[in-house]
Amino acid sequence: MNEQAHAMRLMKDCIPIFTVLADENRHLILKLLLENGKMKVNDITENLHLSRPAVSHHLKIMLQANAVSVVQIGKERFYSLAMKDEIEKMGELVELMKKYCPSRQE
Repeated sequence: MNEQAHAMRLMKDCIPIFTVLADENRHLILKLLLENGKMKVNDITENLHLSRPAVSHHLKIMLQANAVSVVQIGKERFYSLAMKDEIEKMGELVELMKKYCPSRQE
């Protein structure tokens, strides 16, 4: 696969994480997880002005995008950040775009 095709594939692969990053409520959840590490849905809900179903909905989107991970301990589910692979993909995409996108002429 040539670099341009690889860049297009990376763009497509990054859409889910871009979707996560495009929402302010998900920003707040990411911030909480960054500050606190593992958290239960109820703990996240208590720190936000969102309903529990809304928080669960956002976490589902974030799980699908590999932005968070979940570990079940007993009856509790703990969420934590898990964006390392996605950040690496975005970094690779940025580098390829720098290479192929001309800079703006001032």
